[in-house]
Amino acid sequence: MFIQFILAMLPIIWLIIALSGLKMAGHIACPIALVITVIEALFLWKQKLIDVLTGGVEGFAMAIWPICLVIVAAVFTYNLVVHTKNMELIKKMLTSVSKDKRILVLIIAWGFGGFMEGMAGFGTAVAIPAGILCGLGFEPIFAATVCLVANTTPVAFGSIGIPTVTAANVTGLSPHLTASYVVLQLAIMVIVAPFLVVFITGKHEGAKGIGDYKEILFITLMSGISFVVPQYLTARFIGAELPAVIGSVCCMAVTIILAKVILKGKPSKFDIELEDDGEALTLKDAIVAWSPFILVLVFLLVTSSLVPAINGPLSSIKSSVPIYTGKGASPYTFTWIGTPGVLILIAAFIGGLIQKCPIGEIFKVLWDTIVQMFKTIITIMAVLATAKIMGYSGMTQSIANFIVGVTGSLYPLVAPLIGSIGTFVTGSSTSSSVLFSKLQSSTGAELGINQAWLVAANTVGSTAGKIISPQSIAIATAATATVGKESEILTKVIKYFVLFVVVYGLVCYFGEGIIIG
Repeated sequence: MFIQFILAMLPIIWLIIALSGLKMAGHIACPIALVITVIEALFLWKQKLIDVLTGGVEGFAMAIWPICLVIVAAVFTYNLVVHTKNMELIKKMLTSVSKDKRILVLIIAWGFGGFMEGMAGFGTAVAIPAGILCGLGFEPIFAATVCLVANTTPVAFGSIGIPTVTAANVTGLSPHLTASYVVLQLAIMVIVAPFLVVFITGKHEGAKGIGDYKEILFITLMSGISFVVPQYLTARFIGAELPAVIGSVCCMAVTIILAKVILKGKPSKFDIELEDDGEALTLKDAIVAWSPFILVLVFLLVTSSLVPAINGPLSSIKSSVPIYTGKGASPYTFTWIGTPGVLILIAAFIGGLIQKCPIGEIFKVLWDTIVQMFKTIITIMAVLATAKIMGYSGMTQSIANFIVGVTGSLYPLVAPLIGSIGTFVTGSSTSSSVLFSKLQSSTGAELGINQAWLVAANTVGSTAGKIISPQSIAIATAATATVGKESEILTKVIKYFVLFVVVYGLVCYFGEGIIIG
């Protein structure tokens, strides 16, 4: 069993060694991981060649539509705003709230990133905030790192709650109960995460000690509390669809108000350096500058499951295509219009026209974005194909089964780790829910532990896996024009992954007795 576990882990072990030890670029390391997986699936897990090939092709399909589509669309939206020079106006508006880089990171990476995760998911919460931070003059590797760390806890309720809703549906549990347990297990890190992004920013900008943070500690604390309290109330009394959206909106509002009241525009050594042209912004200028992003949010909201009258007809425009040929196969569905990537592209085109950008130039920006993203697309296609083959062959299940068998009654300590492995491999919290929620539920029944608590732990752990997922890192490098530096980013973020997964394990183990007992 141990040997099987190690063999199943080989693609993951290879990725960790290649990206962190060998400092290999993602678009090279991930295809090699795919080759390793194919060989193992064929010769060790004895899967049929046709099943391995079609499993990989299904991974390629999922990578292209919807994942690469939405990432290209998100980066294209940002690039278009830069091209039309409206990013300069957005900079001016953001720095009118505060010039303090720590506050800006709280608002953009943590608050706005959480909102984008809650609305769209699929990497937009890293791509767009990281791009905006680069536009403000932040160093690209830093922007990628801080957005990866910030894009953790909101992931459980990403894309209108899909990961948590999926976990509940797979196991037949109550979505309200599962969502409530998810927030309870996330709570400590929802409060800690803003401190992490602030301390990362301060350290990057040369902070000497805790004294350099004293004036914003209360703001940072409230940025976390104002996220987690509305998040819990929403999960408990409304459901799993809106906790990240409502939590992030409250968080941004509280952070902005406190920054205005407490800092009062006083200069700080952490202030961003931008030239002021002295021209006042009109409301029209502000709306035009933000129009692509405003349209993105409006389109995502009105076409979501919150508006069934629109969501239903758009979601029905789809094609189901049989791809995988093995046991348990089901057709892969392409949703052609009601998918975030298409909606973001439409919003970007309309926003570009509002900003008076000629249609020819808009298409050129789109083409340049696709060229910019080419290596990232290769990385994500390889990662998803690897994930599909590992899942269909039984490799992923072998990893989970070994961990369950070894830990016994201590299993709750590692329940979140299993969720994080699912996200590391697939890049998706939802996929982790599909892969392991039933395993968590069955293990809970065997051990006499509340099943919903362990299912929630899987979703919670999956949010930590996002930090080091090759797919997430590929998105971050694409958004910050640092493709090829995946190893540098992984080295910076892996310690935060360890922190998150350890805290989640302890909360899962001790919390079940406190909260449920």
